[in-house]
This record gives sequence, C-alpha cells and structure tokens, in this order.
Amino acid sequence: MTFDLIVVGTGSAAQSVAHPCRDAGWSVMMVDSRPLGGTCSQRGCDPKKVLVGISELVDWTRRMQGKGLSAPTATIAWSDMIHFKRTFTEHIPASTEAELRDAGIVAVQGRAQFTGPTSLRVDGETYDARHVVIAAGARHAPLGIPGEADLLTSTGFLELEELPRRVAFIGGGYIAFEFAHVAARGGAAVHMFHRGERPLEGFDADLVTDLLATTRELGVDVQVRTAVVGVEKRGSEFVVRTRCGDEQGEIVCDLVVHSAGRVPEIDDLALDAAGVERVEKGGIAVNEYLQSVSNPAVYAAGDAVASGHLPLTPVAGMQGGIVANNLLEGNTRTPNYEGVPSVVFTTPSLARVGLDEAGARAQGLHFSVHHDDTSGWYSSRRVALTHTGYKTLVEDGSKRILGAHVLGPHAEEIINIFGLAIRKGLSADDLKDMVFAYPTGASDIGSMV
Repeated sequence: MTFDLIVVGTGSAAQSVAHPCRDAGWSVMMVDSRPLGGTCSQRGCDPKKVLVGISELVDWTRRMQGKGLSAPTATIAWSDMIHFKRTFTEHIPASTEAELRDAGIVAVQGRAQFTGPTSLRVDGETYDARHVVIAAGARHAPLGIPGEADLLTSTGFLELEELPRRVAFIGGGYIAFEFAHVAARGGAAVHMFHRGERPLEGFDADLVTDLLATTRELGVDVQVRTAVVGVEKRGSEFVVRTRCGDEQGEIVCDLVVHSAGRVPEIDDLALDAAGVERVEKGGIAVNEYLQSVSNPAVYAAGDAVASGHLPLTPVAGMQGGIVANNLLEGNTRTPNYEGVPSVVFTTPSLARVGLDEAGARAQGLHFSVHHDDTSGWYSSRRVALTHTGYKTLVEDGSKRILGAHVLGPHAEEIINIFGLAIRKGLSADDLKDMVFAYPTGASDIGSMV
C-alpha cells in the first residue's frame, strides 16, 4: 500500500503531524508497536501526575497536623490509587483508534523497519510513502549491568497493584525523584542511587540542594557519586550492589526501578536502509526544519529528534505541528525553544525556565542574580513547607528575564509566567508592574525579580 505520509508513533508529536496532514487531504498511516496513544497519556505525564496529586495531598495533611487539622493522618491506599489512575489510561488505546479511524487515518500495530528511503515493513507487510515522519518516542536507556533484565521500569511502577516494603531507584533524574516521593509517602523504605556529583543536573544546584533536604527528611536514602554495578535476584528479594569510589556496598530490597534516563526508540528501525543519519547514540540528525539531514523525505519530531532540548511532551507537540506545516507548505517554520519550562513534580515541585548561571555566562551576558530562601514567606508558611526558594537571572540594563528557577508551592504554575516573560521579552519591571491576585503563588513573582 502507498500513502502520502507514514508516521512512526502515535503519541503527541505523531498526532500533531498526522491530523493536519490528513485534514489537508493527504492519505496518512500511523504505525506503533505499543498501545495506540503514546507515552504521556498512558505511561508518563498524565498517570504520574495522578499519583503525585494523591501523594501531595497525603503530605499536606501530615504537614498541617497541629496547625488546625486534627483528623487522623491520611495514608495512601495504593491499590485504590492505581485503580483510580487506570480510569485515565485504560481507555486511551481504544479512543485513539476510534479518533484515527474517524479522521480517515490508517492505524497499524507492529514494529516498523525501513526497507528503503520511504518504505517500511511492518509484520511482513511493506508500505510506501512520499514522506515518513519518525516520532517513535523513547525507551529506557540500557544500563549494561548484571541483572538489568530483572529491573522494573517506570511503566511497571505505574501498574504496581501493591507497593513493596523496600524500593530502590537507579538514577537521580526527575522520574526517580517523583516516584521516590510517592513511594516514601506510601510507606516504603526508599533508596536512590545516582552516579554523578549531584542529581537533577538540569536544574539549579542551590535549589536541588534544598529539594535534597526535603527528600532526605522524607526518609529517602539518596546516595550520590554511587553507581549501581549489578543487581541479583534472590527469591523474592533483590541485592543491589553499588560502588562509590573505591568503596563497594550492597542493600537488599523488594523492588528495583530503572529510572536512569531514556533514549530515542529508534535503534531497530533500520535507519541505514533509508539513509537516515543519527547523532552518536542519540536521535535523528535534523536541520532547522526538523528534516533529516541525509534523507529529505524523512522528518522527525519528539524524542526521536537530536535537538539538545529536554524531551518534553509540549515540545514534542510543537515540533509535530512544525513538521506538519513544513510538509504541507514547504520548509518555512523552525521551532522556538525559548521560554519552555520544565518541572520536577515532587512536593514541593521544582521548576526551571530559560538560562542558568553557567549558561548565561557562556553566552557572555551580564546579569544580576536574585536568590532567596522563601521558607519564611507567607506562601510557604501557610502550607508548612520548610525548604523553598527561588533564583532569577535579570539582564543588566534591559532587565530582561534570562532565567527563572523556583522550588515551592505552585512552582509548576509560577514558572509558566516566567516562561511567557522570556518568550515575549518582558522585563523585570513588567512583572513588578503587574497587579496579581492575592494571595496566590503568582503574587510572589514581583518579589522574585
């Protein structure tokens, strides 16, 4: 069969390409080896935030004991929480299939492999197209350690019917922190192993230190500069072997979760058969229009792109829309990554947008740093959060907002306003002049710049 467009993947990036092209009259096929609908809605952002919301509520009630709340301390009913989470995810494959069918898009289940520049084979059937878009998402990065096959992934963690008593997380990124906070508040003894100097390396170091304090007070054993060198399954238990410098150690737990990063899921697409280049151990090598540098009939979006930017669902959707435009109208649009926020959904949440201090200095910018501990501010005291703060970078002269970093209540919403300021070139004075509703999280912004 021949189509105008074949899209590999059915997630946010893929659908942002497929639907506009189909609306323009193109014949479109989408192929996915996983349940239709992509990661965010089924195995990522959305179900994770359901767990985070319940965990946050439990934490809030515990913090407010003796401050006007006298009810018994809330606890997480794990199986009930997972069943509630499934009410958001279990319908996604069927509803996605129906939406694609109603739109006139052909959906094929299976793993695709290129057989030519724009030809793909799926389960023995060959399909041809004028254009192919690779939006296949990501998978967990290989660790290369003994026992790796016995590790649970974040996908499996989201399906646990019961929370084990002892849980270890390999990695110190946002997935590890978010799930560690949930598991600790669920009553588990939690360990986290990060091989680098500090976890959450994409976020402000000072605020990460504050979040580490909260995480450790929660009871999570966070070990940095500690690599997991092997995992051995012994009956129903796991032995996690670690190395920190010349010192070796081990712990025994009931579950080990792989949370040490993700890589584009493109290794088995037979890219060589299509002449599609990729960066070393990374995504598809594309030009500024998200077009393959080596095969102009192929584009990429989302996790499959070697963009150097955080693999975020909103970025994937934006890239998909740009690819659709460039397919339909010619290469006229390029992605704008300015002012795109990123959030770690812990309690409290940690958010960032724009440049950090090292990045601003690398660009030769002259700026002032506004940094403060906000645990004594009304917004933190009101909800009994003891480790909160912010850091903003304001350019000298223009007072342009270069970067913002926030740890605290409503940080995930406050950061969007800073993102808008960066994207639209608003100054610190513009934010100070804004009359925000009070008392709200946003009403603190004027004091942060």
